Amino acid sequence: MGSETNVVGLPADSTMASVGSDRRRVPFQNPVRCSSRIQGDLVNQRKPESIETVQAFCATVADNVERVLVGKRPIIEQVLVALLAGGHVLVEDAPGMGKTMLARSIAISTGLDFKRVQCTPDLLPTDVTGVSVFNQGTGGFEFRPGPVFSNVLLADEINRTTPRTQSALLEAMGESQVTVDGQTRPLPAPFMVIATQNPIEFEGTFPLPEAQLDRFLLRLRIGYPSLADEDAMIQNQRRVHPIDALEQVVDSDRIPALQQGVRQVAMVEGVRHYLLRLTRATREHPSLALGASPRASVALFRAAQARAALSGRTFTTPDDIKREATACLGHRMLVEPAREMGGITAESIVMELLGEIPVPPNSSDRQEEAGE
Repeated sequence: MGSETNVVGLPADSTMASVGSDRRRVPFQNPVRCSSRIQGDLVNQRKPESIETVQAFCATVADNVERVLVGKRPIIEQVLVALLAGGHVLVEDAPGMGKTMLARSIAISTGLDFKRVQCTPDLLPTDVTGVSVFNQGTGGFEFRPGPVFSNVLLADEINRTTPRTQSALLEAMGESQVTVDGQTRPLPAPFMVIATQNPIEFEGTFPLPEAQLDRFLLRLRIGYPSLADEDAMIQNQRRVHPIDALEQVVDSDRIPALQQGVRQVAMVEGVRHYLLRLTRATREHPSLALGASPRASVALFRAAQARAALSGRTFTTPDDIKREATACLGHRMLVEPAREMGGITAESIVMELLGEIPVPPNSSDRQEEAGE
């Protein structure tokens, strides 16, 4: 390919743009071994993996993660849907539900580089993105990458940090890049943010703005385990925590090709119009001050593709849309304050609309047309 390249796809002898004339330009070495977005064109040229391979990948990872999160298969699969669709996940639940364990287990099972940020009010944006520091040995400034330069970033209790720091994640989540000292640097691929927040305590918190909530593909709630699952969890932790023995079970280098395989999943016109009728209905619902945006329609489309692939199909059905609609649309809508005080939630409105909008006829029997 000509000149030698480093892990971020830059020439080995290239240098960073300086911010001041007195700063020497020094190379930025990305410690993450996976390909970055600069190498995205090469990654996308890989032959997409088959749907059977995607399904086997998800089953293997889910089986392994379920050793830690007993009985939470649906939630595990939802995180895998986000990973395959190239999206991010917001896990909102009470303390002690396994939010952090979910993120760690996914990263360990897939072999992806994992970083964690414990969000606090004094956390600075540079604590997330990285900072340039003076190197006395070289006499110049060097960029020290922050935890955002990873494949899976866990932003624990994201609503406890200030809006200034929360906004530092916006560019990373939306563009897969960060800008520090006027220099834009790409993030590794794949890149996924798994953020958690506690919906119980509000003192000392900073609610996420709608612009940032919209960056998350899915919002999930883990929920309490059943009696049998909780009993199994206690037995599993009698001597050692299962996560300490968890190992990588798949090849992380195949994930970009798996994501490309998911993009090949087709959606026929009837199913697409069903999806659009759903999102457009939210914009006209009297209980909503703000309906789903066009970005929400695209997000639901991507999630439905991933759900179909996880189920071993090369085409989507209305059931795929139904399974992803609540997690994909609920956090993107605003309920009228008066209706919200009456107990109406965005999720309940989505369920109401799913019951009202007619399903396209014979949409589940059109595999040949969908695969064209």
